[in-house]
Amino acid sequence: MRSLTSIALVALAASAAPRTSCAQSASPAARSGAGGSVAAGPIGAYDVVPELPGMGRPVDIAATTARRRALLQRIGRGTVLIPAAHERNIEQDYVQDNDFRQNNTFYYFTELETQDAWLFLTARGDTVETVLFLPPRMPAQERWTGLRLGADSVGVRLSGIGTVLPIDSLDGRLRRVRFAALRGMPVYVPLDPSTREESRISDLAFAGGDVRNLLPIVDSMRAVKDADEIARLRRAVNISVAGHIAAMRAARPGMYEYELEAALEDGFRRNGADRLGYPSIVGSGPNSTTLHYDVNRRRTENGDLVVIDAAAEWGQYTADVTRTFPINGRFTSRQKAIYDLVLGAQQAAFDSVRPGITMGQLDAIARRYMREHSGALCGEKTCDDREYFNHGLGHPIGMDVHDVGFGRPLEPGMVITLEPGIYLQSEKLGVRIEDDVLVTARGGEWLSDGAPRTTDAIERLMSRR
Repeated sequence: MRSLTSIALVALAASAAPRTSCAQSASPAARSGAGGSVAAGPIGAYDVVPELPGMGRPVDIAATTARRRALLQRIGRGTVLIPAAHERNIEQDYVQDNDFRQNNTFYYFTELETQDAWLFLTARGDTVETVLFLPPRMPAQERWTGLRLGADSVGVRLSGIGTVLPIDSLDGRLRRVRFAALRGMPVYVPLDPSTREESRISDLAFAGGDVRNLLPIVDSMRAVKDADEIARLRRAVNISVAGHIAAMRAARPGMYEYELEAALEDGFRRNGADRLGYPSIVGSGPNSTTLHYDVNRRRTENGDLVVIDAAAEWGQYTADVTRTFPINGRFTSRQKAIYDLVLGAQQAAFDSVRPGITMGQLDAIARRYMREHSGALCGEKTCDDREYFNHGLGHPIGMDVHDVGFGRPLEPGMVITLEPGIYLQSEKLGVRIEDDVLVTARGGEWLSDGAPRTTDAIERLMSRR
């Protein structure tokens, strides 16, 4: 049997190498050719910046600067205050990866994995100001926590923000902001459950000034991904594909679901995943019909179908990929018929992806295909019935696996999933196929088709285990 590293890297056989920003200086994604030779190197490799905390991933300064500029243009006049996330409590929060993940809004405008910081933006007509406030470095504490970014020339250089100040100077600035808010200068803050606990934000909110929620504006910006975001999503997708292929190659009747999970997530980690995008779903036999089953404890049996819905996060962006395959490597005629119907519905939706269409319309197209082609496969009802296809067709992805932008018409630069499914509980037979799709001016681009999608392709891959 080939090593899991080589197994995982086969994933990119059909994937294009992602473009990377000038600041990422990333290694090329490993790919295999038709002959099966594999280039060395994990998909998610990049040149680590040792002075940066967290993953040490370089900031795309051009991208973050453009996002901040676009935000200030949208608000026109006002002050923006965005807090970074805090360290999670490993004694209370049941952390499964690491004890810090950055707040999405702060990350979007800085790409910094630094804790307890604040981003301060002000727009007054033609005058704009950007300030990053950072907590003091504490060398003795860094022996426990790892390196932190400081309010110094290194922080300026690595963040691309010209003014970096110590956090103890923030309160003086906020007093001026509070006074300006009372005189009609709006203050924008991200109001969500985490930021509402910030005393500085609650003080502003209760001071009686013009305090507005920043999130609707930022969410409207985040729905359409820029080049840096798309590059990160491509990496996350390619790593996810590698994990799915590793799981298919490892599959044997009698394995426990958690053994497949181990092979899958080994493929993620060996290829540079930062963390899981969400808890991995590995459902075999009867568990294949439960949408969000993630206990992963059943022992597989010969003849089972396995549904794996799992993905990796890279650079704070996550993929969302699902594959269904037979544990023994061969579909039965019944399994193949259901699978091909789901695949046809997905293809019909993909063929209709274009700017201006909505996810609701794509959902209707997939269901119509399923209804017109199901025949008697699902008995007296057609297979698009809510009893069998009991979820929506897809959703946007990005920094969250269910990302912002749901409900709005598609635009070039949006990234969505297409994930039809049929679940026949009485037969212990579930099939879901989920792929990530980039919306382009011409239609759609498959991002995750490096993982085999057809029954023939899956069987060929699994026959070479």
